[in-house]
This record gives sequence, structure tokens and C-alpha cells, in this order.
Amino acid sequence: MIRFGRAVCGDLAQAERREWWLSNGLGGYAAGTIAGSLTRRYHGLLITPLENTLDRQLMFARAEPTLEVDGELYPLSCNRWQSGEIAPRGYLHLESFRLNGQLPVWVYAVAGVRLEQRIFMEQGEAAVWVSFRLLEPLPESSIQLHLRLLVNQRDHHGQTPSDSINIETQRLNKRLLKLSYDDASQLHLQLNSGELETEHTWINNVLLPLERERGLPYMDNHLAIARASLTLNDEWCGVRAGLLPSQEPDPSIALRREQLIQYNILNNVRQPLKKEAPAWIKQLIINTRHFLFNRPTKEGTQGESIIAGYPWFADWGRDTMIALPGLTLSTNQLPLARKILETWSAYVDQGMIPNRFPESANSNTAPEYNSIDASLWFILAWFAYFQAGGKEAALRNALPVLEQIINAYHHGTRYQIHMDENDGLLHIGETGTQLTWMDARVNGIAATPRTGKPVEVNALWYNALMAMQNITERLACNPSDFGDNSSSSSSNRYAAMAEQTRLGFQQFLRPDGGLYDVIDTPDGNDASIRPNQLFALSLPWPLLDKKAAKTVLAEIHKHLYTSYGLRSLSPQDPAYRGSYQGSVEQRDAAYHNGPAWGWLLGHYAMAHFRLHNDAEAALALLAPMGDHLLDAGLGSISEIFDGDAPHHPRGAPSQAWSVATVLQAWCLIQGQENQDAA
Repeated sequence: MIRFGRAVCGDLAQAERREWWLSNGLGGYAAGTIAGSLTRRYHGLLITPLENTLDRQLMFARAEPTLEVDGELYPLSCNRWQSGEIAPRGYLHLESFRLNGQLPVWVYAVAGVRLEQRIFMEQGEAAVWVSFRLLEPLPESSIQLHLRLLVNQRDHHGQTPSDSINIETQRLNKRLLKLSYDDASQLHLQLNSGELETEHTWINNVLLPLERERGLPYMDNHLAIARASLTLNDEWCGVRAGLLPSQEPDPSIALRREQLIQYNILNNVRQPLKKEAPAWIKQLIINTRHFLFNRPTKEGTQGESIIAGYPWFADWGRDTMIALPGLTLSTNQLPLARKILETWSAYVDQGMIPNRFPESANSNTAPEYNSIDASLWFILAWFAYFQAGGKEAALRNALPVLEQIINAYHHGTRYQIHMDENDGLLHIGETGTQLTWMDARVNGIAATPRTGKPVEVNALWYNALMAMQNITERLACNPSDFGDNSSSSSSNRYAAMAEQTRLGFQQFLRPDGGLYDVIDTPDGNDASIRPNQLFALSLPWPLLDKKAAKTVLAEIHKHLYTSYGLRSLSPQDPAYRGSYQGSVEQRDAAYHNGPAWGWLLGHYAMAHFRLHNDAEAALALLAPMGDHLLDAGLGSISEIFDGDAPHHPRGAPSQAWSVATVLQAWCLIQGQENQDAA
């Protein structure tokens, strides 16, 4: 599905803007560009957590190939240098690049030789392969491949000063090199053929243009620690880098294992969707695995969670719960969905799930709970799991936690979050603390202050109450005491609370159409046209009648809709920022004040389908994302896009909830269309 020829591969500007991303199911990843150059501090071949945390370290930076044909050398790598020089220019020898599922594949054509390169990670292992084979043998020629192996040891957010890494090198045999670092961590470089020779040369002043564009430090240094010499034929050969050595260092076996995993993901999807899905949706299905990883729990057991986005995010509560239905339920992985939900259930505190976990190895660092909506999305994720056919026993076990959330939000919890008894709406009372998904801060000041009663929070609150009503009815539960003497059932209690919230929600209706973004703020009602009003339409239980809903949807379409998502603010607003560029402060100020967010497109399509019952039109809203898969993070969907046309991708090039909500919407709309046709 995703393939480029020489027109893109041989154009450095185009080849560098297209990035590939791999993951290993442990929170580790590998990443780079089509051209082979490093343009981010996050590019490298093995970036992996150490010691059961998400404290990810760049360990193996790159393998620089040079092809030798009859004594002539042809460098195939590419580097940008501080001086402005680009050398070597191996991308000029690229005949093609493609993704095989999610795996990057390069084909070089030089001196009559066609050489294939593949990079892949071993799932469940902190290890990566860089492998090669000849596509056509040249019987009369002598062909060898030389790899210069560059290592590092730094946090993936940082840079490495020259001469700053102490490594003890131990050559265990001609194909295995053991590197030992000062902190006792190790890296093993291993060949399946050929021979390794040690080296110790610092490669300094590597330019990272994307970091410069982001207003951040943009130079890095790596240590060339070894050279590998390989004799090429039509069998796979290459180098493996891992924290532990392999007992069977064979790239053919490892590659087949990886390809089988990808096949099983597609094969597991329910038949109607699997049969009818276009190529770009199948690409997204494969991409879902990219975000799933094993999270160690506080009890030391193995849990599951979702990486919010690559490269700089860990797992965030809000992102995890929004993404869960699309990543796991749409792909028919109910046991995995349950495991993720149960992992997060263990961390509920004062009725709140964490906003995010710390990445640090310091076990004393507590999770952060600064999110009002994450726990509400959590309830809806449990309901979605149950609706998809999840185990009743799992939901019954989770029920006390879900009741704890409702109770805490009802009577009050952190950050003065509480239900207003007069209208049933949730209120944020703590000024200056960012608790909604629009959470950017500039120099400690909220870029999008939303103290009061935010519209999407209260749409979520209503839906959480309705979900609890349905859950307790179906489980035939006894009442949970909220502190009064009522003897009514739990379901009746939730129904009464939901009805009060529904009636109170009518305060969000603006006289001129649309919904207020926040009501009861310190400065009155906020009439800014933002996408948050969408959730009154897109969630399972809408809050508006059809006439009002169509007015809201029309306003969203007019002011906020783009091909790749919804703008976070109307261009007619004086605070609108149409481009997400510049310094950290400039980008943070713009973050929720103009850029289009990919994850909102799925909810927009679901709302459109619900109101108009036109599957073709709703699916057409999603189709431009198929084009986007060939740009930025290949095979994935970016976090945000410029609000102004042509809507360049920005932010994280591979974002979980962007992928998940588009996939969720496509599956819901197509699945309903299939039911109607039957």
C-alpha cells in the first residue's frame, strides 16, 4: 500500500519528511527517515526502556552501510552535518522504499547490484535487526557489505556530549560484541555471518533539522564502536542489537516471526470488516499494535497499556481510554482491552485514574492525576468493552471502582472537581490548573483556561451516568450508597442523576446556535467556537434534539472542519493560530488555539452518520486520512495538523488516538451499514 520510487527517494526533502516507526511491545521503538538520515533526537535503531520503566534510552543509533562491488565502495547512508554539508548521499542509490505491513524495506540499485534492506524489532525483546540480502546474484562479481555501528546511551529526549560515554568492550567471538556501560547496563551486537572488528571513534556534530525547527537543541554525537563485514548473497544476513544476546541470531527466523504477528492482527478482525476494508484501513489495523505495550504494575506483575504517541509520549490516561475501543475492540482483541482496563483500575485514587505515569526509574514518583475527563472516558471504555462482548465477570469486578469514580465526582475530589447540586453539571473550581484535554501551559500559565463547566466534560459526565445505569441494570446490582437514605436501585439513582444533568446541559445552548465551550467561568460563559461541543453529538447518548444537533454540526463544519481533523478554534477568533511552528512557547500557545486534531475526525464522522444516516458521506469524511498515511509517520496518523491549508502534519508523527478514533469510526459506520443491508 505504501511505496515510493526514485522520484521521492532521490529527493532529500521528500525522503526526509517521511518517517518510519517500529515498536517492540515494551515501550521501546526504532525510527528514522526514508533517506537514512537522522533528523530528530528520537531517531535511532534501539530506543528502549531500562529496568521496567518507560525511562527510554537511545542505545543503538544506526548501522551505516557501504556496499563494496569489485573493490569499489558505494556508501548507502546519509548524514547532515553542522557545517551544512550532506555526506554521504546514499539516498541517491535508492530505487524504492515501501512498508511491508509496518516494516520498512529499502531497495538500493548501484553498480549492477540490487540490495534489499529491512529493519525490524523483536516483539517482547529489547532488540532490533538490520538485515540485508541480494535480490539478484552477480556470479562474476565480488560483493561485500560493510556496516559501521554507532551506539549511544542517553535519554531519548536529550543529546550526547562528545567523549561522554564510558564503555567496556568485550569481543566474545568474531560475531558477538558485548558492551558494558558504567550503570551496569549492557548492549550486545551480534552477526549471523561475517565478522566484527572493534572501533572507538566519536562521530560529532550530527545536525538534527527537525529539532532546530522545533526551537530545541539540534546537534548530537554518537560513538562508532565497531565495523561489520558481510558477504552478500540471496539469504538474509545482518546485525542484531539487543540488551541480551540471542541464542539463535538468524534474521530469517526473526523476520518470519514478525510477519506472522502482523498476519494474525489482520486475520483476527471480524470477517465483514476484514473482507470489505480498503487497503488504508488494513494499514491502520496493522498500525494498532504499534501503541500497545507491557506495563509493569506497582505489584510487579505484567499489565498492559497504550503509548499515547511516538516519539515523546508515554501512556496517558485520557489518551489510553479514548484510544482503547479503536485499538483493541475494533480489532477484536477483547482480552487485551480487559487487561488494559484492569491495569489502570489498580491506580484509581480519589475517584480518578492517572493523567500520566512518570517515565523516571524513581519508583517513589507518584502518578499525576490532573485530568477531569480521563476517569469518565475510563467508564465509557468499560462500557464499550462490555458492549463488544466482554466478560460479565470482569465488569462485575470493576463495578466498585466505577462506582467510586461517580461517588467522588458527585461529592467532590481533587482540584475542586464536583457536581453542582443545582443543575447536575460537573464544575472545575481550581483556577490555573489544566484538567481538560486542552492542557497546554506557557510559562506556567494556562494557554486555554477552562475553569467552570466545560461542555465536553459534561457530555462525558452524562454519558458516564447513562453507562452506569445500563451496567447496573444488566448486572442486576444492588444500590451503592451515595450518602443519603434512598432505597432506590443503583440504576434508578444513575438515571435520576443523568436526567438532572441532561436538563442542566441545556444551559450550554447559545442563543445564536451552537454550544458554549465553558459556562459559569469566572468571566461568564465562554462562546469560543471550539470542537468540544462535538461530544454532545458523538458519544453513545447524545444530549441534543435533532434540530439543535444539526445546528451544532453545521457550525463545526463551517468553522472547524478540515480534511485531517477539526480545528481547535475558529479562524474567526482573534486568538486563532493557524500554524504550529516556532519556539516551544510559540507552539504551546498555539497547541489548542487553531491546529486541527486528527482524533476529532473520527468523532465528527460518527456524529455525521448518526444525524444523517448516510454511510457513504460519513466514510468519505475519513478517506483523506488514507492519503495522509503516505506522509509524515508512514502508515500512521499524526497528532495535529496546521489549521491553515494545506494543513501540514505537526506534532507527534504517530498518535494513538488519531489512529484509533478513525478506525473506530470506520468500523462503526461500515458495520452499521452492513447490518442495515442485511
